[in-house]
This record gives sequence, C-alpha cells and structure tokens, in this order.
Amino acid sequence: MDSTVTAALDPRCVPIKLTHTLPVGDDCPYPAYTDDEQAVWRTLYRRMEEILPGRAADEYLAGLRVLGLDHEKIPALADVSRALQRLTGWRIARTPGLLDAADFFGYLARRIFPCTDYIRTRAELDYTPAPDCFHDIFGHTPMIVHPRFADFYQQIGRAALACSDPARMEQLTRIYWFTVEFGLVKNPGGLRIYGNGIISSHAETLHSLSDQVVKKPFLPVESVAAQPYDIWHFQETLFVIDSFDQLEAEFAAWAGRHGLL
Repeated sequence: MDSTVTAALDPRCVPIKLTHTLPVGDDCPYPAYTDDEQAVWRTLYRRMEEILPGRAADEYLAGLRVLGLDHEKIPALADVSRALQRLTGWRIARTPGLLDAADFFGYLARRIFPCTDYIRTRAELDYTPAPDCFHDIFGHTPMIVHPRFADFYQQIGRAALACSDPARMEQLTRIYWFTVEFGLVKNPGGLRIYGNGIISSHAETLHSLSDQVVKKPFLPVESVAAQPYDIWHFQETLFVIDSFDQLEAEFAAWAGRHGLL
C-alpha cells in the first residue's frame, strides 16, 4: 500500500501479519455463503462479462475461458487451485484478508497465490479498495494461466524476499501496482487491460481506456518504480507493456541490476 494512504480509512485495508501458515489447495474450505452473497457474485460476473470483450487483454480472456469459472456461484478455492496447478504449477492459499507484504510476497515466491474467500457488499459493486474473492478469483487467476505472466508473478515474489532496502521495496510495490493490479498491454486489436484491479472493477474498466488517463510506456522500468499511486481514487496514470515476454524480461533485468534476482 502507498505510504500516503491511511489504513484507518478502511480496516479491511490494514495488512495482516500471519502467525500461522495458510491452508493451500484442497485444504481450503468452502464457506457457507448466503444467497445474497452468491447473487453479488452473479451480478459482478455478468456486469463484467458485458464490458470486457474489446477491453480486456486477449491473454486474460483466454485464461478465463480455460479456467471456466462458475458464473452462478462463487467458485471453490480448492477447485481453482487444482486448475492452476495443472496449467502453470501455481496453487491457491486461503487468506483472511490483505496480507503483510513479506507474507504475501513469500507465498508468491513459492508459486502460491493468497486468495480471499469473502465477497464485497452490494454498495461496492463498482469498486472496492479492499481485496475480495471477486477481485482475487475473477481478476487475478485468469492471468496466472498465462505462462509468461505466471513466471513474472513469481519473480516479483522472489525479488521482494531479497529486498532489504525500504526505498527499493517501495519501488517494487509500485511496479507491482502498475503491472499486476493496473497494467495495460498492446494487443493486435489495440490497447487492452490485464491488471486485475481494473478488470474486477466495472467503473475502473470504463475509466482506464478513456482519454482521462495518461498512458505511458512501461520502459524504462525506473519510471514505473518512481510513479506514486492512490488506492482511493481512479488511476490517472497507467503503463503499457508491449507483451508479457517484455514484462518478464524487463522486470528480471531491473531486479538483476538492483541485486534482487
């Protein structure tokens, strides 16, 4: 989280420091969701299904098709974990909320994605600053199906574990924000969204490709690492990669220059 954000604004945005290991894969239980919670999932899914064609990256849409996420009810984390493990060697862990950075990146380094299993309220259909299972499952997991992105995601975790300089860690967090959460990519059909913070938000999806947003090239990576962000408002600046091969290679080069990989 950016240092300008005060966690007191929303207790769900206070990072949790783990005192125990998280359940992974088949050990993730399926909650007793209410009918209304299942209805929120259906509403969110259908709203995004209507607007993502022509806006979401080809790679994201391909991952969504391969995973075959349930439209009608919240998918079980264990089921999604098995699918990811078969496709790219990733698994899912059930997390109670936003994790402390060291814990979160430690799981990524082992190709384990910490995923929430609670869902936002109806008042937050357009956007929520806190992670929920729609953001995590619908937003994140289709991109983890893509081999290059899956490897880049692990690199982020490994680099964070090797980082002892707070200033460098802030740069790494900004790179994460403007790629994993709010990244754009050039597809043959035009500019498309792959960042899950955008893809899981109806309002942010419509905003991100508009003329209200400044789109900058991903290179040099140092410019991404220097760009501040604010989770409480629509993003005013986004960065565009040419491909996921470029993303993986250029991040590895940046991390290598700073002794992180």
